[in-house]
Amino acid sequence: MSEIVYKICHKEEWQTALKHQVYKGSSLDLQDGFIHLSTADQAAETARLHFANQSGLMLIAVDPTGLIIRYEPSRDGQLFPHLYGDLPVDHALWAEALPLGADGTPEVESLLKKHR
Repeated sequence: MSEIVYKICHKEEWQTALKHQVYKGSSLDLQDGFIHLSTADQAAETARLHFANQSGLMLIAVDPTGLIIRYEPSRDGQLFPHLYGDLPVDHALWAEALPLGADGTPEVESLLKKHR
């Protein structure tokens, strides 16, 4: 198995994915032509910058084995994993509700520690 990557999405999007057995991406993913993912080291910052004060979020741990993932420059020149294609839900190692801290920041680190 390659390095686990992570997707933050809204609960409704993940429920739709489970129903159809595939996650097609958020509206931003569809617009950009790939599914935005993060490494474990990038996920908390992604959550803080793009998902602050949003309730009903999920954190999905993804086994990238066999998926078309390219690491491409993005925020501050960091290489981020981008999935070109759909995400079959059977690549999810786990999916959990992503709680918000008192300041509205999604608590990514607490979920990552739970699953280490």
